[in-house]
Amino acid sequence: MAGMSKRRRILVVDVGGTHVKFAVTGEEEPREFESGPSLTPARMTKELLAMTRDWRFDAVSIGYPGVVLHGEIVREPFNLGRGWVGFDFRAALGRPVRIVNDAAMQALGCYEGGKMLFLGLGTGLGSALIVDGKVAPMELGHLHCGPRKTYEDLVGEHARERAGNRRWRKRVRNIVESLQRALLPDYIVLGGGNARRLKDLPPNVRRGDNSYAFAGGVRLWDEKPARGTG
Repeated sequence: MAGMSKRRRILVVDVGGTHVKFAVTGEEEPREFESGPSLTPARMTKELLAMTRDWRFDAVSIGYPGVVLHGEIVREPFNLGRGWVGFDFRAALGRPVRIVNDAAMQALGCYEGGKMLFLGLGTGLGSALIVDGKVAPMELGHLHCGPRKTYEDLVGEHARERAGNRRWRKRVRNIVESLQRALLPDYIVLGGGNARRLKDLPPNVRRGDNSYAFAGGVRLWDEKPARGTG
């Protein structure tokens, strides 16, 4: 990548509901450890430092599974421990830190210009919109689409397990087509761990992969990164 990221070694951390995955520029193999409902930011940063003792890195990018505004975590996660809001990651890690929503970080990694809608199919439904290089994190998964039902209720992991893959794929397609009509993106990228379960994709829809999160984390430190408020 051009800019600051070429001069610095960036540790990219993708915080998920079951695992924390991380990689650093210049090293081929990513690493991971288990997360879960007892994972606090203090425990995560301690484990992270222990598992990166043999890596040199100058800055850190963190993809957080929750609401981030202006680079700050503003809401506690649903599937992790408490204490994330207001936690001083820079002090804990001893390096400069940039934090974005995990869907926004993955979206940055697969962005190829224009107006792109990213939907992360995983435990829930992550989302981000990038327009001409500006990132707008969104919480489309929390939009209601029926009595007491949100998009996340229909296509999250628990819904897939209950409904089965065939019905789940139909729901995903319906939601994608609805958002295409509403938001008019040039293209849509479907990422997250469950994107691999999809078969035929609608027009102007591409399949992403969780690995794009690491490219997105590096892009956060470009001199002119595609960044927004999240």
